[in-house]
Amino acid sequence: METRLKVAVQKSGRLLDDSIQLLKECGIHIDNGKQQLRAPARNFPLDVLYLRNSDIPQYVQDGVADIGIVGENTIVEKGKKLVKVLPLGFSKCRLSIAVPKNTNYPGASFLDGKRIATSYPNSLRQFLKEKQLNAEIHEIAGSVEIAPNIGLADAICDLVSTGSTLFKNGLEEKDIILQSQACIARTEDLSADKMLLLKQLVFRIESVLKARKNKYILMNAPNDGIDEIVNILPGMKSPTVMPLAEAGWSSIHTVIEEKRFWEIIDELKDAGAEGILVAPIEKMIV
Repeated sequence: METRLKVAVQKSGRLLDDSIQLLKECGIHIDNGKQQLRAPARNFPLDVLYLRNSDIPQYVQDGVADIGIVGENTIVEKGKKLVKVLPLGFSKCRLSIAVPKNTNYPGASFLDGKRIATSYPNSLRQFLKEKQLNAEIHEIAGSVEIAPNIGLADAICDLVSTGSTLFKNGLEEKDIILQSQACIARTEDLSADKMLLLKQLVFRIESVLKARKNKYILMNAPNDGIDEIVNILPGMKSPTVMPLAEAGWSSIHTVIEEKRFWEIIDELKDAGAEGILVAPIEKMIV
């Protein structure tokens, strides 16, 4: 019987879309999808289980799923015994304390004796314990940000991404409890065969994530400016330099982090680089 890796993903929402897109970029194609609770991959020994996000840690801990693609904040909140394998760089957010604007907030001590609304009571409780504070926790399933406006709470503890929701509700972010992003987490008891499959999957994912952060750039440069340009480029090892048909000119190719490109573009132009092209990379294996 074929060994297959069971991967739990959120059954709806942005995290699902990003997870399936990541698998697709890894060359793994899922049959059907959202309409099923379980969907097989055609070209990799993997099955996707579509579950409620809050249930994923429990299913992975119990071995119903071998691994899960889930937010780190959910793992912390649920307190399950999982092994974090790889951060994925998407669904980034933070669990924060927020209070109404113009509130005098000298620090976390403000929360002592106050009422705090949250959907993350366990994470909040741990934060308060570490700060040696006592507060009244009001657990709310959703729309936590309205609690101060209706007199239910003095502060909230909620996930923040852009901060726009807080702004719209007259709140200000004050303390960050934890930073979070999507990650792959596995059960502690994974068989050797499935560990091998997981290793293969992680290899593919890492190549995709590296490609997303880097860009392939090429430019034309006068030969007398090559040394200066090569010294400017922060790319992988030594760039490729190839002569052009026009005498005295060469083409320089390399791979750099996209954010670094914008730092050095003016330096490259000043050194004589022309016709600079930036192209995406589909996979990157180093």
